Amino acid sequence: MSEPILQSVITCPHCGFSQEETMPVDACLFFYDCPNCKALLRPKPGDCCVFCSYGSVKCPPIQQSASTSNDHGAESACCGHRSQKPE
Repeated sequence: MSEPILQSVITCPHCGFSQEETMPVDACLFFYDCPNCKALLRPKPGDCCVFCSYGSVKCPPIQQSASTSNDHGAESACCGHRSQKPE
């Protein structure tokens, strides 16, 4: 397995400001304050963190699990959560 990409550019959906950030490898980032307009960003429904919603690169746990799935058809997700694929 290759090393995850740790840099992601977050783009604020409110003002369009973009900034490169370093993603944590062992935690989800649920909130992000836009440095430009001060909006508090939260993950979109179905996403585990702000990087998965607004970043140029998905978070490291999602990158690492992108090519794997378990026997029940569920994808691994960030922070140990699992989301069921629609049937």
